[in-house]
Amino acid sequence: MGYQKKMRELGHPISYLVFNRLIILHSSPGRKKTIQKILTQMRADKVVQHVSTYNILLKIEANDHNIERLAKVFGDMKQANVEPNEISYCILATAHAVARLSTVCKAYVEAIEKSTSGNNWSTYDILVILYGYLGMRTQLERIWSIIQGLPNVRSKSFVLAVEAFGRIGDINRAEELWAEMKLVKGLKSTEQLNSLISVYCKHGFITKATSLYKEMEKNGCKPNAITFRHLALGCLKAGLRNEAIKTLELGMDISVSMKVRRSTPWLETTLSILDIFADDGDVENAEKLFEELKKANYTRYTFVYNTLIKAYVKAKLHDPNLLKRMILGGSRPDSETYSLLKLIEQFPK
Repeated sequence: MGYQKKMRELGHPISYLVFNRLIILHSSPGRKKTIQKILTQMRADKVVQHVSTYNILLKIEANDHNIERLAKVFGDMKQANVEPNEISYCILATAHAVARLSTVCKAYVEAIEKSTSGNNWSTYDILVILYGYLGMRTQLERIWSIIQGLPNVRSKSFVLAVEAFGRIGDINRAEELWAEMKLVKGLKSTEQLNSLISVYCKHGFITKATSLYKEMEKNGCKPNAITFRHLALGCLKAGLRNEAIKTLELGMDISVSMKVRRSTPWLETTLSILDIFADDGDVENAEKLFEELKKANYTRYTFVYNTLIKAYVKAKLHDPNLLKRMILGGSRPDSETYSLLKLIEQFPK
């Protein structure tokens, strides 16, 4: 703000890029309230509104898992006659995919396809992720073939494709791509090994996942917290409950950055583990993982709260505060919520 004041005093024009930087600097949860003041100042300085500014605002709300605020920013963007670009649609589509709003996600995916300009590998990577979420195998293969036609296929693109095919349940294709990545790129990172470990664990193939885990050290890679989280899920899927809890604890001993804790793979794997604990009526472990998801605002989604409530149903445990807790936590109850709560009411207090 001090630099801006000096620029005004000297009569220099202030670019939207200056404001973009300020917004990014104030994007953390504790400083977000300042963003509105920055936008007000931007208007006062008659700075031309730019699509990149709105993309930053969209990304902030998407990272906060706030679909309502995301929609408001997009509405403001339209009102200001600022044309969205492929980055805008990528943010919107991904946010709705994570929120399990597939119909809206599909609409934004179509918008991405229409607005794509040139061979932008980052857009194609996001389309790989999105078609994996939507279970659209033909479209996933189409985008992957486009990526293969680019001058250099990055390891990251292989990783995302492996995970996407794993998500739609095509284990063989995921294995093929992983083998191709190993041949072409070599195994140089934990992320590469984690990609196939996550696929195996998602589908309960714990023996295959463990074999890859053992391969890590041979390739000079170290397992990280997400490795152990995937393996814990794999153990639970395979019915190895005690091993799963030990593996979870192993992962908790490794320091994890807030960026990783807020990442979609971490959150979704954690929710999958929570879901299994909920099915078993293990309220204690379900609550521990729920608190972790809460710190990342992932519990704004109704399906996350419903998963926790399911744990109380399976445990036949009465808790009269669940609905209040849900609403105060920023989540909206749906028909499934009320059906689950109706069951809880029948349990002894």
